[in-house]
Amino acid sequence: MSQKPERRGIHVDQSELLCKKGCGYYGNAAWQGLCSKCWREEYQRAKERQIQEDWAFAEKLQREEEVAYASSQGPSSQPGPQPQAQATPPHAALTPFSKFEEKKTNEKMRKVTTVKKFFSPSTRIAPKKALVARLREGHEGKTSSPSISRQASLETDRVSKDFMEFLKTMQRPGREIHKQCRAFIESMANKKQDLGADELSECVQDFYQNLSDRLMSHFKGSSESVERVMDQVEKYIMTRLYKSVFCPETTDDEKKDLATQHRIRALHWVTIEMLCVSMDEEIPEVSDNVVKAITDVIEMDSKRVPRDKLACITQCSKHIFSAIKITKKEPASADDFLPALIYIVLKANPPRLQSNIQYITRFCNPSRLMTGEDGYYFTNLCCAVAFIEKLDAQSLNLDTDEFERYMSGQASPRRPTDDGGWPLEAGPSPQGGAAAAASSVAVNPALAQLHHSLEQLSGLSERQDRLMEGARGLQEELVSWEEGVRREVQHILERYPLEVRPPPASAIDTENAETDRLPPPLTPQVFAG
Repeated sequence: MSQKPERRGIHVDQSELLCKKGCGYYGNAAWQGLCSKCWREEYQRAKERQIQEDWAFAEKLQREEEVAYASSQGPSSQPGPQPQAQATPPHAALTPFSKFEEKKTNEKMRKVTTVKKFFSPSTRIAPKKALVARLREGHEGKTSSPSISRQASLETDRVSKDFMEFLKTMQRPGREIHKQCRAFIESMANKKQDLGADELSECVQDFYQNLSDRLMSHFKGSSESVERVMDQVEKYIMTRLYKSVFCPETTDDEKKDLATQHRIRALHWVTIEMLCVSMDEEIPEVSDNVVKAITDVIEMDSKRVPRDKLACITQCSKHIFSAIKITKKEPASADDFLPALIYIVLKANPPRLQSNIQYITRFCNPSRLMTGEDGYYFTNLCCAVAFIEKLDAQSLNLDTDEFERYMSGQASPRRPTDDGGWPLEAGPSPQGGAAAAASSVAVNPALAQLHHSLEQLSGLSERQDRLMEGARGLQEELVSWEEGVRREVQHILERYPLEVRPPPASAIDTENAETDRLPPPLTPQVFAG
C-alpha cells in the first residue's frame, strides 16, 4: 500500500507581518514590507538623494557648457586673451550658466507639457474640464448614472452635515479645523491634475500629520480625542476627494485589478482541502459565517472612506475566526486564519481588489495600518493577495503537470476520500459503470454542490411518488367506503320500508293566524235552581 502524502498547510511567521525595520509596527507589501512611518522616511531620503543627484548632474552639465563655451571662444580671442578675460570675467562665467538655466527651464516645461498632453484627451477641452472640476467641488458632479450621482451627492451632503455637527461640539478649534479642511480640499482639487498618486498620498499624509500634531498640543496629549477627531476629518476629506484619488488615471491600478480578477478566476478549481482550511461548510453555522465573510469583503468596494473599507475587512476576518472556532471547537490560531482568508478571497473574487488595497494604503490614517486589529487584518489581506498572485503547484502540494492541467481546464481536482488521501483523476473503473459514475461526481465544489442538489431532487421525487401512491390509496378507500355506506342504507330501507301516513285532521280555524288572539271558548255552566 502506498503511504498517504502529508498535507502541508500555509504558514506565515508573524514576524513577517511586521515592519522590516524592526520598529514593531505592521508592514505592507505596497511599502516593500515597511510600515507607513518607515516608508515615509525612506521615501523622503530617496527624494533627497534624487535631488542631490539632479543637482550634481546639473553642475556637471554646467561645467560641460562652460568648457564648450570656452573652447568656442578660444581661437577668436587667442591674440589677446589676458585683457579680454580680465575685462569680462563675470560675463564669461554667467553667460553659460544663464544659457544652461534657460535650457533647463525649457526642457522642464516641455516635459511637463508633454505629460499633461499624455494624460489629458485633448487640450481643447481643458478649460471645460477645469470648470467641471470647480463645479464638482461642492457636489460630486455628474456621472453616467443619475441614481449613482444622486446617491453620491446625498452621501456627501450627509457626511458634511455630520462633520459640521461634530465640529460644533469643539467650538473655536472646530471652526479652525473646518477652515483647514476646506482649504486643503480646494488645494487638492487644483493639484490633482498635475500630481501622481504617490504625490497625492504624500499631501494627504502630510495634512494628517500636521493636523494631528496640532490636535495633540490642543488636547494636551490625549490620543483618544485626537484619534476621534482624525477619524471625522478622514471621513469628510476622503468622501469629498474619493472620485479624484480612487484608482487615478496616472496609475496602473485598473490593470492590476483585471490581472488579479483573471488570476482568481483561473484558480476557481482550488478546493478548501488543498489550502488546509480548518472550516467545515457542512455545518450550517460555519456556512453562514462563510457567506457573511464573502459579503463583507465584496462590500468593501462600495465604501468611500478608507476607515469604512478597513471595517469591512475586519468584519470579514471576525466571521472567519468564528467559522474556524465552530469547526475546531476551540479558538482559532493565526496559522488557521491566513489559509481561510485566502479561501474566502478566492470564493468572493472581490471587485477592484488592488485598487481598494492601494486606496487604503495611500489615504488611510497611518496609525490604523500600523497597529491594532485593523492593521493586522489588512496586513493579512495583503499577504493573501500576494500568495494568490504567486500561487504555484508547490504551494498546493501538487505536481507541476497536475497543476498545469488544472489551470488549463483539462482536468478538475476531486475531493479527498474518507481516509484522508487524495485520489487520482476520474477514469474507467474495473468495478463497472456505477463506480465510474460515482467517482466522476466528486469534482470541484461547484459540481459537488450540483450533485448534492440532484441527490436532494431525487429524494424529493421519491417522496412525491410515495405521497401520490398514498393519495391514490386514500382515494380508493373513500370510494369503497361510499359504496359500503350506500349498500347499507339500501339494505335498511329494504328491511324497514317507509310508510307514508296521512296527516292528522286539523280544526277548521287552525290555519287562521288571528285565532291566537281570541279568548278561550266559553264552557257551559250549570246553575242549581
